[in-house]
Amino acid sequence: ILLMFRQTESQLKGRSDMKKFTVDRIEETKAVLECENGDIISLEKSVLPKNIAEGDILYFEEGSYFFNEAETQKRRDKIKKLMDSLFE
Repeated sequence: ILLMFRQTESQLKGRSDMKKFTVDRIEETKAVLECENGDIISLEKSVLPKNIAEGDILYFEEGSYFFNEAETQKRRDKIKKLMDSLFE
């Protein structure tokens, strides 16, 4: 059984045994994730945290995926800032 829950950025910081993923897209029952090294994987949504969305940051550790809310928000803010600067 996989357990999925949110972890804070401070709980995740400095962990070298974890892999970081960005949710690229959601396709019906699957989610396509991009690993920080550029690899792409497709997983059943049922093994991921509930209510994930495109652009969310997930970490994988010890057989479980964890949503990182702080890093996801930081990424969204960065993208919004870039988009705003393009359309000024």
